[in-house]
Amino acid sequence: MKIIALNLPRTTTKNDLWDLFKTYGTVESCDIVTNKEQGTSKGFGFVEMLNDAEANAAIAALHNKKIGDNKIRVKASDQAK
Repeated sequence: MKIIALNLPRTTTKNDLWDLFKTYGTVESCDIVTNKEQGTSKGFGFVEMLNDAEANAAIAALHNKKIGDNKIRVKASDQAK
């Protein structure tokens, strides 16, 4: 299942995102979306988890969780695999 994490602190790295989700299961891939010109985070990213039960557990646990000063939003992504 592809998951989108929104309202991440702009300092969040790919490794930070991976570590956040790996607590709930196997992370297949993850990526932080960046501004192409400056290379800075746009404050959201995608995580791919193969096991839907683990992905749903991650979504339930992390949605509205406070990371730094931000309350993140986590949900299944509308993007196809």
